[in-house]
Amino acid sequence: MHLGQIAEKTPDKPAVIMAGSGRVITYRELNEASNRLAHLLYAEGLRPGDHIAFMLENHPYFLAIAWAAQRSGLYYTAISSRLQSDEIAYIVENCEAKAFITSKALEGVATGLPDVRVRLMLDGVAPGFLSYEEQVSAHPVTPLADEREGVDMLYSSGTTGRPKGVKPPLSLAEMGTPGPLFQLLSLLFQLDGDSVYLSPAPLYHAAPLRYCITMHRFGATVVVMEKFDPEQALAAIQRYGVTHSQWVPTMFIRMLKLPEEVRGRYDLSSLRCAVHAAAPCPVPVKERMIEWWGPVLHEYYAGTEGNCFVYTDSDDWLAHKGTVGRPLLGEIHVCDEEGNELPAGTSGTLYFGGGPTFEYHGDTAKTVASRDPWGHGWTTLGDVGHVDADGFLYLTDRRSYMIISGGVNIYPQETENVLAVHPKVADVAVFGVPDPEMGEAVKAVVQPLSMDDAGPELEAELIAYCRDHLAHYRCPRSVDFRAELPRHPTGKLYKRLLKDEYWQEQRPAPA
Repeated sequence: MHLGQIAEKTPDKPAVIMAGSGRVITYRELNEASNRLAHLLYAEGLRPGDHIAFMLENHPYFLAIAWAAQRSGLYYTAISSRLQSDEIAYIVENCEAKAFITSKALEGVATGLPDVRVRLMLDGVAPGFLSYEEQVSAHPVTPLADEREGVDMLYSSGTTGRPKGVKPPLSLAEMGTPGPLFQLLSLLFQLDGDSVYLSPAPLYHAAPLRYCITMHRFGATVVVMEKFDPEQALAAIQRYGVTHSQWVPTMFIRMLKLPEEVRGRYDLSSLRCAVHAAAPCPVPVKERMIEWWGPVLHEYYAGTEGNCFVYTDSDDWLAHKGTVGRPLLGEIHVCDEEGNELPAGTSGTLYFGGGPTFEYHGDTAKTVASRDPWGHGWTTLGDVGHVDADGFLYLTDRRSYMIISGGVNIYPQETENVLAVHPKVADVAVFGVPDPEMGEAVKAVVQPLSMDDAGPELEAELIAYCRDHLAHYRCPRSVDFRAELPRHPTGKLYKRLLKDEYWQEQRPAPA
């Protein structure tokens, strides 16, 4: 549906509720705020096909800014608020943004930007920026004369290098034309105007942003957590009668590690659908979540690139534990290095055919690397996995994370899944480090629940625990401890940052 039509029908209905502050943005306010910004951008010369970028915390007006671009036929890039100044400048320049919007809270990193025609700041001003509130207030609350559908152009999280901008085709369809995600969510999750959707992750990530926009097309209420907290997430479900939600496995782990009396304190009976994605979920974690919440868990595997959508509900997962589902969009091809398709049960690089195309903006080499080299037109996200005899997909790990130790290939995801459920572990990363004898050795870096436990005794306990569950060659030979791991709030682990530290130590100093 068209946002304006929903605002006309239910003007006072909450479109956005900020879970922490309780602040409400009604559909009338969302519609009017997005219209004002759309007019401002048009007055500044932006036309369909042009580009804006914005970097915000989970702000009350985050979705109004996205909607302004969506209804103006623009490309829009939401930038992670955790990036540094040079990374932000790279994205703004790479996406060729003509407008950039941020908030006073982030002025410390919103510096050194390339030349951008429009620079606006919410909640205050800084040198080089105009007040967002003052500038948009001068524009009408009515819609543009010719509204066209825009589209997001988001950047990969950069876990293996510079972020890559994923540029989809721009349809410029008449505003209110439902896209494939609207149809898919309607089919899978029975959404309607009475749905209440909890978004506990940062809105700049692909799934939260796209799902929130889609929820508004149904006329649903979106509850946004300013920052994830395990107990406050449970409280929000009870307080707002949440029916639908989306999570990453690290959130499940943190909620499961709450004391039992805390977990039992909240009424979660309104929850009909809990979607999770972004990272593999350890089997014991998902088993416990289904036992706790019931068969309301839905899992999917996809990427910002949009080239596939693999899905499973709780019933299918319980019958095929560990799967991420079967493809609803794109067919799966599991291939070896020579391009041979592998039989069921054998792991290889995952390619997808028959799905939407994409390109990495301004990076032909990365676009080419995402295609199969044998000319089938298949695309890959760089993951490794296998399918079973029933066609269910199981992920092994990212190809770039593989450890080669003594000539044996080791994928660390399985080791991480084992250690993640240990009662003294809050988070864990496993990767290869240089070893003079084996080439690489398996290393675990652990964030313990309490740093008081960190030390040789816990190291020995974790190695023994892992060896009780896995072949010894897959287990860490050593464990280091950190107060916090560099994990993105969307659930992705910046393993590259950790791994680089250990490999850097082995490189000779420049002459």
